[in-house]
Amino acid sequence: MSTGLIWFENNLRVKDNKTLFEACEKHEQVIAVYCFDPRKFKKTKYGFPKTGKFRAKFLIESIKNLQENLNQLNISLLIFLQKPEEIIPEIARNHKIEAIYFQEEWTTEEKQIIAALKKKLPTIDFQSFYTQFLFHPEDIAYDDFNEIPKVYTEFRKKCEQYVDVRKEIEIPKQKPESNRIKNTSKTPNLKELGLEDYQQDSRTAFSFKGGEDEAWKRIDYYFWKTTKLSEYKQTRNGLLGKDYSSKLSAWLANGSISAVSIFHQVKKFEHEITKNQDTYWLIFELIWRDFFKYTSLKHGNSIFKLSGILDKKLDWKFSIESLQQWINGETKEDFVNANMNEIAATGFMSNRGRQNVNSFWAKELKQDWRAGAAYFESVLVDYDVHSNWGNWMYNSGVGNDPRDRKFNIKKQADLYDPDNEYVDTWLKK
Repeated sequence: MSTGLIWFENNLRVKDNKTLFEACEKHEQVIAVYCFDPRKFKKTKYGFPKTGKFRAKFLIESIKNLQENLNQLNISLLIFLQKPEEIIPEIARNHKIEAIYFQEEWTTEEKQIIAALKKKLPTIDFQSFYTQFLFHPEDIAYDDFNEIPKVYTEFRKKCEQYVDVRKEIEIPKQKPESNRIKNTSKTPNLKELGLEDYQQDSRTAFSFKGGEDEAWKRIDYYFWKTTKLSEYKQTRNGLLGKDYSSKLSAWLANGSISAVSIFHQVKKFEHEITKNQDTYWLIFELIWRDFFKYTSLKHGNSIFKLSGILDKKLDWKFSIESLQQWINGETKEDFVNANMNEIAATGFMSNRGRQNVNSFWAKELKQDWRAGAAYFESVLVDYDVHSNWGNWMYNSGVGNDPRDRKFNIKKQADLYDPDNEYVDTWLKK
């Protein structure tokens, strides 16, 4: 019997998942695996864990839901708190795996793991697929990733003109019950990952659980039950509450829902409810997400370098004391402090807040922007490597911003929090 292994990473869904679909099509028997890689929970040089408690809890919930949804397809998801290159070869030997199916990755740490696996399993067929994009890499109007422009508008206009978003891939047919294997594995808890448990802060703007089912519940609420999508552009710079933006970023980040699925839901909404600038703007933001992924594909490790993709030599400083004050919300700017208190307490912050605290750290204090990006990586529930580092470069003057803007924090606070409602909420002791 032909057996395939699906290795899940940031594609934690059964709908619109090419990796899952191809494995189920090509093999009589299919097994799935997810590894909580211990390296992702270790402390960085800045003293905080690479993956903090907020994203870790969301991830745990997502994996539990993935396991439930795969069970409905009679596919067993094996879960390990181990490095993939250590446990997957063992699974491959024990189950006579012929091929491994996984999401294509291109950042260094992921590439090193894939290379190590291939070295240990030279006879196994490795099949990878791009499943993170709105516009598939095979369809974009550029012959080479090196042709990706530096400016977002140019990329967006060309893609909108020449590229069609692909159809969603259906959920595979259910396998026979005999496809299940004995599986005693379970998801680790926060303590087992070296993290503290916590109670959700009642003020949070992101009060949601992880998992594919929860992502679709959010679509149902934001698009269909409340039709909030029809005013998205007008409200997206809000700061308080769960309804000012779609809040889909965390499920997108770990692949509990795809950009393609969201796009087709927007189009359905436009057809059945209304089509306006607000509905378009959600697609506009999905294209931004793609743009940062293509920028990462083009520039590789430069997105993690101090000089960024512009190779721009600026006079950066670095002070642990300044970093601690910024993290603790003890700067001279109340608007910055309120936002930093929110992210520390909840793992979430509005897009408007992210731009302001980034600009303050990099442009006002002129501190090494990578320390700020690393803190976001640790704390954000919706951390996405390409969007996070792409946005930090952009707002720090070493990325894709052709105008190299610096935010006037006081003016921003007056504009977006005129009654001090947000600041008062997050500066309460």
